Amino acid sequence: MNRINQLFSLKRHDILSVYFCAGDPTLESAPDIIRTLERKGVDMIEIGIPFSDPMADGPVIQNAAMRALRHGMTLHKLFGQLEGIRNDVSIPLLLMGYLNPILRYGFENFCRKCRECGIDGAIIPDLPFKEYQKHFQDTAGKYGLKIIMLITPETSEERIRQIDAHTDGFIYMVSSAATTGTQSDFDAGKQDYFRRIDSMNLRNPRMIGFGISNRQTFRTAASHAAGCIIGSKFVTLLEEEKGNAGRAADRLLEALRQ
Repeated sequence: MNRINQLFSLKRHDILSVYFCAGDPTLESAPDIIRTLERKGVDMIEIGIPFSDPMADGPVIQNAAMRALRHGMTLHKLFGQLEGIRNDVSIPLLLMGYLNPILRYGFENFCRKCRECGIDGAIIPDLPFKEYQKHFQDTAGKYGLKIIMLITPETSEERIRQIDAHTDGFIYMVSSAATTGTQSDFDAGKQDYFRRIDSMNLRNPRMIGFGISNRQTFRTAASHAAGCIIGSKFVTLLEEEKGNAGRAADRLLEALRQ
């Protein structure tokens, strides 16, 4: 069983997934960050592939991507760093990145390397669902790679049900139509969206991301989904702690408890 499916079969609530950008704060830091986050009790990790035009990301992750690119991070180097990561890491690992670098690498080569390195899934924010079905679904399935699709408050019920019927793993619920970033709480409109999707009784579990940074936002989102995805907050803490992933993780977990 894919590790993503296994996680959601064993844990139904309060799942915590953390995002960071490979190549930041240093070119070689990704394996240490992955091992540290698992040791601190994170349930799932999203490893960002830096890109020069990350349209869905706010300034925190944009700046991390720019630093990573300046450090020389590439998809080829990232796969090299991930070789052997499964010798001591057991939680689900996903790559999150834009379509352009993946196509330049070659989509089938990408899927093959994911399987070789033990990557369980990929999140490609600018991959349209119809294009995924037409051109990429069969290849991803051949290598056992779960392609996770995103939905937003503007996604139609028809499209959500299509995604639910034709994907496997989980659905990434973007909390708003804005870019990534932190906020202190979710307004009534966002909470209505959470409740609306919850009431659809979808087949796939859901994870909510964008804007989660403290106990209030985590608890509000997690009450309407299997768990939450945190990116900008951890990337900020990692920068503040000068790359010390252990201290950054401790501060993140403390923020979620307070």
